[in-house]
Amino acid sequence: MLDVKNIEFFEKVDTPFYFYDMDLLRTTVGKVSALSSRYGIDVHYAVKANEEKRILEYISSNGIGADCVSGNEVMHALDCGFPADKVVFAGVGKSDGEIAEAIRADISAFNCESLQEIYIINAMAARLGRRARIAVRINPGVDAHTHRYITTGTYENKFGISDHEFTALADLLRRCRWLDFQGLHFHVGSQITDVRNVFSLVCGRVNSIVSWFEDHGVQVGSINLGGGLGVDYEDPDGQPVPDFETWFRTVDEGIRRRPGQTLHLEPGRSIVAQCGTLVSRVLFVKVGETKNFLILDAGMTDLIRPALYGAYHKIENLSARLRPNLPQSQVYDVVGPVCESSDVWGAGRFLPFSVRGDLMAIRSAGAYGQSMSSRYNMRNLAPAVYSDDMHGARLRTEYFQE
Repeated sequence: MLDVKNIEFFEKVDTPFYFYDMDLLRTTVGKVSALSSRYGIDVHYAVKANEEKRILEYISSNGIGADCVSGNEVMHALDCGFPADKVVFAGVGKSDGEIAEAIRADISAFNCESLQEIYIINAMAARLGRRARIAVRINPGVDAHTHRYITTGTYENKFGISDHEFTALADLLRRCRWLDFQGLHFHVGSQITDVRNVFSLVCGRVNSIVSWFEDHGVQVGSINLGGGLGVDYEDPDGQPVPDFETWFRTVDEGIRRRPGQTLHLEPGRSIVAQCGTLVSRVLFVKVGETKNFLILDAGMTDLIRPALYGAYHKIENLSARLRPNLPQSQVYDVVGPVCESSDVWGAGRFLPFSVRGDLMAIRSAGAYGQSMSSRYNMRNLAPAVYSDDMHGARLRTEYFQE
């Protein structure tokens, strides 16, 4: 929760900006690290959720690995302190240059998503005269029942390999002499809140798939269940640290591990979402016939999730906390400044009486906020401000001083 001291400081800072609560990040990472040790489950942080250097450096310093989906993410992870043997490279469309660079960096593994990708990595490894380690992403045929854009584990999907290709896959792995096969990778989707039921189902299906491969002479050294743990967007202060305990315990109880077999998870959103807040300012209050609009200086270029997915983020008027005697329940459509009709933060939101200049907080913005930002409309990118280093913030400009 943002306290009064934060709000008083924010009044002096140019908006919009991302505010990161580093105490909450430390608490969250500490919880994940402790559970990783307790259950013997290796963790790789999904870099795509937030690639801010300070955040990555802190996560890597706690012994957590990196899950990357581009060559630039691989190199950035290495620069931020993740050792190569804890970096995995996923993604359906790895370019030749990205593959070669990652082979030379000797990363832990490529998570391969098609038969042709496996063939190409083998050929490139041979050309470079260096062996490459791979895992293979399998579609377990489980619907996580989240948004259609973030459901990935069904049979017919651009991600991963489905069971009609298993025999061809096993044969290809035996023929690829420049590859060291590590194991199987799975990921059924994101923002999963029904953790026990969904992951119990996933574990049962994964056990069957692992058995099929081992029965056909392919030894599975590692099982990677990907990420997907959801966060509470409606009440970020009520559950600032997601239910990692249930997730780790469900996976530990559900997966049959033979001796020497390693188990992996790849949280991203669940580690960073709640520590980040997008702080904006009301530019104008527009009074219509049937609606009142709050027009903010932050828009879909700063945080695209509401426009792209229809995602919900809690919106708070921070300035109104300093004037509790004014009306506390007005209805507003909260919108951004970008020239797109979809640039809407929330319609029909109940907020305190709001005026031009009020500071607004868009909560749970630490994941897929800055990492998905753009400069559409030639807008500036919102900078980061950290709770333990606020003196570096860009102070507000007064344009009409005498």
